[in-house]
Amino acid sequence: MSITNDDPFPGIQAERVQVLQEGDPDPDGRYVLYWMQQSVRTELNHALEYAIHRANELELPLLVGFGLMDDYPEANARHYAFLLEGLADVAKAFSKRTIHFVVQRGAPAAVAIGLAGDAALVVCDRGYLRHLRQWREQLVEAVDVPVVQVESDVVVPVELASDKREHAARTIRPKITRHLGRFLVPLKATTLKTTTVPDVEGEDVSDPAAYLARLDVDGSVPPVPLFEGGTSAAMATLRGFIRDKLGDYSAHRNQPQTDDVSHMSKYLHYGHISPVAIALAIDEAGGPNAGDYLEELIVRRELPMNFVYYEKDYDKYSALPEYAKKTLAEHKGDEREHSYTRTQLEQAQTHDPYWNAAMREMVHTGYMHNHMRMYWGKKIIEWSATPEAAYRTTLYLNNKYFLDGRDANSFSNVSWVFGNQDRGWTERPVLGKVRWMSAGGLERKSKPKEYVAKVDALIAKVEELRQKS
Repeated sequence: MSITNDDPFPGIQAERVQVLQEGDPDPDGRYVLYWMQQSVRTELNHALEYAIHRANELELPLLVGFGLMDDYPEANARHYAFLLEGLADVAKAFSKRTIHFVVQRGAPAAVAIGLAGDAALVVCDRGYLRHLRQWREQLVEAVDVPVVQVESDVVVPVELASDKREHAARTIRPKITRHLGRFLVPLKATTLKTTTVPDVEGEDVSDPAAYLARLDVDGSVPPVPLFEGGTSAAMATLRGFIRDKLGDYSAHRNQPQTDDVSHMSKYLHYGHISPVAIALAIDEAGGPNAGDYLEELIVRRELPMNFVYYEKDYDKYSALPEYAKKTLAEHKGDEREHSYTRTQLEQAQTHDPYWNAAMREMVHTGYMHNHMRMYWGKKIIEWSATPEAAYRTTLYLNNKYFLDGRDANSFSNVSWVFGNQDRGWTERPVLGKVRWMSAGGLERKSKPKEYVAKVDALIAKVEELRQKS
């Protein structure tokens, strides 16, 4: 039985499946390996279900493996705590499905290569960032068995939606929406027929806090007790949003003093929940705000996937569109009314109480209301010596403190602050034709003083929860 690109299973669209290495499964293989690295969940996981189908075909057990490294790029204790909570949750879910799941310490590609030594074939999920793609390339180079990559973290696979870097939501929207009927469908969980447990040892991550203490990671940014990682927490949060907040979503999504948001981005970042699962739940709930939410979840989230996939320098200033680089260069020498160092910004030591509140929300909670994220980024440009320095500072702070930082949306959103996926506006000092935001605009369109009070209350809650723990 040769593994080719023409082998989709029911409910798994063929475009999600890419055979990275063709060939026949190893007849001496002890199991099918699913290298789970991006889609850390058992629910609505196309890569997992594909792997189960293959294991059933071969009458073999399934081994699911995750590689846990201490030095994941730009990650700190905040990120690791959320990740470990997700791993503990998924381990419980796998035990209910009688599927053997192991977490092994080491570089993810090295862990996958080691586990593949006894595998008949390997299935992996998909990541879009540079190092995630390199890990999968390393796997293919090192093993002789078939390797199949199955996309499970976007609704419409990136290459199907577009074959080039798109310039704006308006250009990619019709390319995505024409496929939604095929891809926004449930995925049935398949029963694994051969449940013999492979003799493979892994780490015990059942106590995430205790295991975190064993890792050699940056502890300068502590975990956030407001949010818990894992599919169980993600689904509970989603149900609460639909029940209590979806009805006010459209009216309040640009009102930072409110909290009528879904908080799904962090769960999507770690693969704890499927965007298809979210979309199906929102669609079932219906109501006048469902369309606005689905636009953000699908079009606005998958435009960044397109950006990092087709732009090799997605994390660099050089990836900005020409109009943005030109206008920012023309205004590089403009006088700055206020100027702050990175340290002053990180410590929220500016003249602007609204901006300071946004920075404090990020530092203490790992989150910032989306409307304030835009304002926060724009002001960093205004207050930095050069636009290039502003870009580096914005990305540094974003990736250090946000729970959902360091992903495609982070790189795309930071570049948007500097004019990517946008158009030229009225020319102003410092920013040139790049979109501008002001404190006065915040005051006209929202209630930023109430936002400051909300942030103060959130920080007090964080401190109270930490003392209790």
